[in-house]
Amino acid sequence: MKNTIKACLLIGICMLTISVSAQTNSKLGHLDFAKLYSLIPGQDSIQKIYSDYQKTIKDQFDAMQAELESKYNDYQANNATWSAIIKQNKEKEIADLQDRMQAFQQNAQQDLQNKESELTAPLIEKAKKAVRDVAKENGFTYVFNSGDNGVTILYTSDNSEDLMPLVKKKLGIKEEKKEVKK
Repeated sequence: MKNTIKACLLIGICMLTISVSAQTNSKLGHLDFAKLYSLIPGQDSIQKIYSDYQKTIKDQFDAMQAELESKYNDYQANNATWSAIIKQNKEKEIADLQDRMQAFQQNAQQDLQNKESELTAPLIEKAKKAVRDVAKENGFTYVFNSGDNGVTILYTSDNSEDLMPLVKKKLGIKEEKKEVKK
C-alpha cells in the first residue's frame, strides 16, 4: 500500500513537472545567414584584397610556366647536338621544374583558401555577434539559419520570427527600397 501511494505521488510530481515545462514558451527565430553576410559592408574591399593576392600567385605560376616553355623549346631545338650527359641534365631540369610547378599549384590552392578565411573571418564573427546580441535582447531561445546552405528546417511554427531586419539594424545596414515595375 505504501509503495502504491509513493508510486502515485511520484507519477503526480512527474506529470506536474512535465506540465510546467510544457507551459514555458520557447521563442524561435530564423534568418538567412548567408544573405545577411552578403549585405555587410566591406565585401568589395575583401574581394579586392583577395583578387590582388590571387593575381600575385597567378603571376608567379605564369613565370614558372614561361620558364618551362623556354627550357622545353631549348631542349627541342638543341637536343640533337647535345651529348648524352647534357641531354640527361636538361631532361632532369625540365622534370624538376614540372614537379615544382605541381607542388606550387597545390600549395597555392591551400594558401588561397587560408587567405579567404583570414579575410572573411572578422565579418562572419561580426554577423554572428549581432545575431547573438539581437537574440538576447529580444528573448529568443533558438535562432535557426533558414538559408539554402544552412540547416534545413522542415517545419517553422508561426511563433518563429525572421530576425533579418533586427540584425541588419544592429549592424547599421539600411533597408533597400524595392522598385515597383509598372
